[in-house]
Amino acid sequence: MGRAGSAGAGLGRVFLLDRDRVARVGPLTAVLHRVGWAALLLWLVVLTRGVAVPRHPALWGAFLVMGVLNTVLPFSLIAWGQLHVESGLTSIFNAMTAPLGVIVAAVVLRDEPLTWNRLTGVLVAFAGAAMVIGLDGVTSFNPRALGQWAILGGALSYAVAGAWARRTLRGVDPMIAAAGMLTGSTLVMLPLASVAEGVPGLALSGETWGAIGYYAIVATAGAYLLYYRVLAMAGAGNLLLCTLLIPPVAILLGWAFLGERLGVDALTGFGVIACGLLLLDGRILGRMRG
Repeated sequence: MGRAGSAGAGLGRVFLLDRDRVARVGPLTAVLHRVGWAALLLWLVVLTRGVAVPRHPALWGAFLVMGVLNTVLPFSLIAWGQLHVESGLTSIFNAMTAPLGVIVAAVVLRDEPLTWNRLTGVLVAFAGAAMVIGLDGVTSFNPRALGQWAILGGALSYAVAGAWARRTLRGVDPMIAAAGMLTGSTLVMLPLASVAEGVPGLALSGETWGAIGYYAIVATAGAYLLYYRVLAMAGAGNLLLCTLLIPPVAILLGWAFLGERLGVDALTGFGVIACGLLLLDGRILGRMRG
């Protein structure tokens, strides 16, 4: 999990950048910039390397579905949720991707069963999420509560995407899988963003372009290359454990640059979620038993 974990820690910076850029260009336009430039970069690399471009319609259909599940839905839901939720809190809810991914993988994949250790970890993580959401998040329908549920919906979409990729994209070159998925995402996001927020313009500030460059090149193109590589090596459930490294980075950056202060309930809830993720991983328990 080392290389994926490093990418996960780097993604903590994305939540800080997202909160700023969404306010400037709109959530759907921000997602379009993210997937569109990343797709263009990856296809340039594919052409440079001389990798064969797949032509089978079924595979391109799988790329399109993967693009919706792994980028369009989660990116859009999280981008909208961040309009009402702190970047650090967003990263905490994003960490629920792993327990949700374990459940989805156990339902649809035969080689990733839900063992007792994993079930315990899932239940502990859900208890932590309940602490973070709080009673007000369940009983109220204010923008903040809806933002929290939108981010959790994005985490669920990530979880379903991991299982879908295991079933439909086995053996596909990671670079082709990432480029194809982001192409499908761009084809979906272009009309959505244009209708909802107007045709995206390019007259943006240098600071905004800097943020776009980071999350398109590093946090999208680079991260998804690692995503497909680790998916093939470690499985859909284990892949999503790298989300454990994101919240500490995002919380610290949100505190340092945005002046965000998370409450005791949120921090305690994240601690409980972290314990659940460690139980899911199982290696610490295995060492203690040994």
